Amino acid sequence: MRLMNRIMNRRTFINSTIAASTLLACTKSWAGVPPSAEPDRRVSPIGLQLYTVRELMKTDFAGTLAQVAAVGYKEVEMAGYFNHSPKDVRAMLDSHGLTSPSSHIDYKVWETSVPSIIEGAHIMGQKYLVCAWIDEKQRNAPGGWKRAADLFNRVGEECKKAGIQFCYHNHTFEFQPSPTLGGKSPYDFFLENTDPSLVKMEMDLCWITVAGGDPLAYFNKYPGRFPMVHVKDWKGQGGTMADQSTRMANVGQGSIDWKHIFANAGQAGIQHYFVENDEAKGIDDIRISYNYLNELRY
Repeated sequence: MRLMNRIMNRRTFINSTIAASTLLACTKSWAGVPPSAEPDRRVSPIGLQLYTVRELMKTDFAGTLAQVAAVGYKEVEMAGYFNHSPKDVRAMLDSHGLTSPSSHIDYKVWETSVPSIIEGAHIMGQKYLVCAWIDEKQRNAPGGWKRAADLFNRVGEECKKAGIQFCYHNHTFEFQPSPTLGGKSPYDFFLENTDPSLVKMEMDLCWITVAGGDPLAYFNKYPGRFPMVHVKDWKGQGGTMADQSTRMANVGQGSIDWKHIFANAGQAGIQHYFVENDEAKGIDDIRISYNYLNELRY
């Protein structure tokens, strides 16, 4: 009798387990999730902003690109050509299986040389061009932020006609209330006073975090406006850009919650992820960041 009870209990357990599994599979199917596959969301493609290895680029441009590719990076964002022509740089990238979807361009160059910027981008095969910085003199001048917004709309239209998307890259100062804007932050001013189809944002996820901003709040308010992001880490909370020599970290070695941010990548419209570390000492640093992102699931 005990043996029969054990057999019946085992059969009951097995049947209950099968029923539960079937129900779970059906539930996933109804929800549009394949029953045989769990979500496997990952950071892709993983790119590198070459400012990270700028010192190496100065002495061995081609060799540094080779090392970047060997780590596993597939994309690079340019931060200058170090006296090489776009044609020669494109050939070097091609030889190592790298592409460059984007380039950082100084504000003053945007004021004077848009046709040549676009020509170089076409040679490189770039679909994005980014204004990387606005100097302090203009930021503090009366009407400085408005002049920048007007310039961005104008050059954004020129870029769009050429099949290129113009973007702006932030630091921390864009999130600080500006007296010249009546207390509004410059970042909000740009988003409100530039055409969304002409001017998009390359959000530096480290600097907005250091400034106390919330990336997700911007993703929700301006969905699809952030096709590219800079991915670099920071130890602890708060601080200023002056602290970067001691607090900037390789990705995964700081305090930023990458899973939480990247879970909202679709809302943001992120297409390209560029690792950056202003304080990197060499190839080992970019390898640490790459390995972390390559293994991250969210």
